[in-house]
Amino acid sequence: MTTTTDTPAAPSAVRRVFSGSVGRNLGLVLALVILIVVGVATAGDTFATFSNALVILRQASIGGVIAIGMTLVIISGGIDLSVGSVLGLASVVATIAAVQDLADQVHWIVMVLIALATGLLAGLVNGVVIAYGKVAAFMTTLAMMVGARGLAELVAQNRTLVISDRGFLGAMNVDLLGVDILIWIFAVVAVAGWFLLNRTTFGRRTVAIGGNAEAARLAGIAVRRHTMWLYGILGLCSGIAAVMMLGRTQAGTSTHGLLYELDAIAAVVVGGTLLAGGKGTVTGTVFGVLIFATLSNVFVQNNLASSVQAVAKGVIIVVAVLLQQRLAGRER
Repeated sequence: MTTTTDTPAAPSAVRRVFSGSVGRNLGLVLALVILIVVGVATAGDTFATFSNALVILRQASIGGVIAIGMTLVIISGGIDLSVGSVLGLASVVATIAAVQDLADQVHWIVMVLIALATGLLAGLVNGVVIAYGKVAAFMTTLAMMVGARGLAELVAQNRTLVISDRGFLGAMNVDLLGVDILIWIFAVVAVAGWFLLNRTTFGRRTVAIGGNAEAARLAGIAVRRHTMWLYGILGLCSGIAAVMMLGRTQAGTSTHGLLYELDAIAAVVVGGTLLAGGKGTVTGTVFGVLIFATLSNVFVQNNLASSVQAVAKGVIIVVAVLLQQRLAGRER
């Protein structure tokens, strides 16, 4: 006498594709295409131009660099609320009189290195307190957000520090093949982030820590050291964004980067990275950044109020989180 057991049918190939990262990215592409169609339909020829496309990419570039670093941190199960303040602090430190005098005597690259070092140091401080001090990432980075902004105000003495180095300003406003240097920097950081996450042991360990930190520790991963460097990388991305901001505005001020942390987290979430950690893609984050930049451009082209734009962003974020929860439930 034989008994038969019913086995669940294997999901179709199409369903497997659309339930994975490829399907989520296709959904993001579709959302971006819909926004473009809306922009063309409502704004006409002023939207559908190559110059306006470059404007969108330029507006997305600075926040996009921060979002790439934020992707790695959120995949690991962390969060960072201080990136905007760190950007402002790095922009101020790099433009104080002593640094600009040194740049005049040596090379404008000194300003770049100081900004990068400031961002990296702030990120490592966050990482050390979180990983070795075992303080919650939310509280640690909240303290850094407040402290870094206050320190920037003290250093700048509540003034705007204008850049006088013509070499730096010229280098940060050059076009390569007709494309702004800021867009090229964003592209390079995005490619580097993709490679780090998908083609290196560092990236695989990041995903493992986000999936289960204790299991990763038992598997031999130095979780605390890895976490420290993840926040250091995000701080470095904030430093890079500070350099880009200096090139764009030609001045350092403590107000630079205000609320950039929220925009970065929103882009990462919309791009499909789980807030709980363990899953996410840099490609999705890039699309998330482009979706918000295109949305803002459509609103500007149609002379709509910024408050309406904020409401639309909020709705998009809520929908993205709801979809994440549904996807996570299916996978469980």
